[in-house]
Amino acid sequence: MSRFGFEEMQAIQRELQEKYFDRWGGLPLEKGRDTLLWMLIEAGEAADIIKKRGDQPIVEDPEIRHHFVEELCDVMMYFNDLLLIYGITPEELEKVYREKHQRNMSRW
Repeated sequence: MSRFGFEEMQAIQRELQEKYFDRWGGLPLEKGRDTLLWMLIEAGEAADIIKKRGDQPIVEDPEIRHHFVEELCDVMMYFNDLLLIYGITPEELEKVYREKHQRNMSRW
């Protein structure tokens, strides 16, 4: 099985944005704020599934699980749009992510 990472996700998002450019207007810098808000709304929709259904059904019920994962995919799509808007590469994300991890590992 192949590994699905940010490079492929960003390529998919670029493809989607190109297809709907006339409708959505692409990913100019001034869309960053709205994109972040839309991402948070999608995260809220994922949280709403937990609130209404509970944790266990996400693990046990295939339909609820699929819906939950779909909402997380929406979050990731907006997250990748943000990376594209602000020109954050997968390499830059990895570098800073690993730095943050090291700081977190030595906190307490």
